[in-house]
Amino acid sequence: MDRKLFVMMFVIWFCSSSFSLVENSDGLMRIELKKRHFDLERATASSINVRRHHKDLDSAIVYLKNFMDIQYYGEIGIGTPPQKFNVVFDTASSKLWVPSSKCFFSIACYFHSTYCSRLSKTYTKIGKPCKIPYGSGYISGLYDQDNIDVGGLIVKDQVFVEAQMERSIDLIFRQFDGIVGLGLEDMSSGIEAPLWYNMAQQGLVNQEIFSLWLNKDPQNAEVGGEIVFGAIDWKHHLGDHTYISVADTDSGYWQIELEGLDIANSSTGHCSEGCAAIVDSGTSLIAGPTMVVAEINHVIGADGIFSSECKTVVSKYGDGIWDLLISGLEPERICSTMRLCVYKSDGIESVVEGGAYEDESTVENNTYCSFCEMAIMYIQAQIQEKRAKEKVLNFMNELCEKLPNPGRKSFVDCKEIGYMPPISFTIGGKSFPLMPDQYIHKVKQGGSQVCISAFVGVDVPSPQAPLWVLGNIFLGAYHTVFDVGNRKVGFAKAA
Repeated sequence: MDRKLFVMMFVIWFCSSSFSLVENSDGLMRIELKKRHFDLERATASSINVRRHHKDLDSAIVYLKNFMDIQYYGEIGIGTPPQKFNVVFDTASSKLWVPSSKCFFSIACYFHSTYCSRLSKTYTKIGKPCKIPYGSGYISGLYDQDNIDVGGLIVKDQVFVEAQMERSIDLIFRQFDGIVGLGLEDMSSGIEAPLWYNMAQQGLVNQEIFSLWLNKDPQNAEVGGEIVFGAIDWKHHLGDHTYISVADTDSGYWQIELEGLDIANSSTGHCSEGCAAIVDSGTSLIAGPTMVVAEINHVIGADGIFSSECKTVVSKYGDGIWDLLISGLEPERICSTMRLCVYKSDGIESVVEGGAYEDESTVENNTYCSFCEMAIMYIQAQIQEKRAKEKVLNFMNELCEKLPNPGRKSFVDCKEIGYMPPISFTIGGKSFPLMPDQYIHKVKQGGSQVCISAFVGVDVPSPQAPLWVLGNIFLGAYHTVFDVGNRKVGFAKAA
């Protein structure tokens, strides 16, 4: 601790500034395990070694650290000579940011590496302000420009953000300093091209692809994983990749289509007409519609919370929702017909039963409106599967007692893992199953072990709904290729 304090005071003196800001491994829906639950002595983090492979290709390999199978982060250098940072390679972001030495008033700055422009010969000032939402808070700083060392490749004149302020308390506890965004260029704000695009434009790689492997083998924890720029490391996957085109949107996300969801090799009916899914290396778990996650929780025996509002919607309005769907009424109009939500051309107002109108800013807090929309999505899938109304509504009542709690994780009995079923996503016409030992995360807590479901609930409004986020639990099971040139994503079983 004394040595760390000395180094920190030296940086303050040299740069006339202060410490560092941090980052999270969440992204779009920042879904992650709290670090206080982990047995840090069992962390499998390993040192980062950067070296060049693929002699017949221009490529770079960055070896990733693995912090308790949840956070994966690698090392980059910024400036000349390079200042080292541990960063998350996040496919759901386009920005590169690290903490600035001018971060004076953020506690997180005491615990992370900071960028000092005075130490770099290749620094160029831009000075344009930037603010990035982060969970319930944000980070803010300035755009600047410098050279970036990624796996031995030097990307010149990369625009990045020097974060000078953070307003999110959980940033303090992260094991890494910042983010390297690997989202599509559509996500960029215009002032900066994502790092990957500059890497390709400067001729540093021969192929416009990068590939990701996350090591899930507990017997081989020396390296947490690797991200390869410009090539595919064939030893990390089995068989050919299944490639899926990225959705034609302006979001910049690596968004693909799910064609189905099976539990225990039996179709649930969900996503039979297509669901959007974002492939997100910056998210730890797998997020999906709350009612569908409740069904998964029910099957695997995960704990959940009881919701009287959910039961009210199902018992009082379930029959009517079913009948209106059968009649052909547009799903987005059903909740307004039920007087649970009122949709207007210029926004949304919501009505709880017997209550007053609320403006658009409070619609997200209207639980009756939200559960109505969830129920419509769920019932639609069951109708497509030609299931009986009474049986479906009774089962939905059971699910109202197994809803994922957004304030905590869903625990399961570790002794029951061997009896849990596979959960499979259909992508590109092929089934991609996750086995229980892949979707249940085991964590040491004190002298015992606890087990947590990797599935968490997240609901988005129409027309984006239903939406899934495939995070590191899924990416650990399947080696992933991000084909920038052809705007495709490829999955193959990880080796």
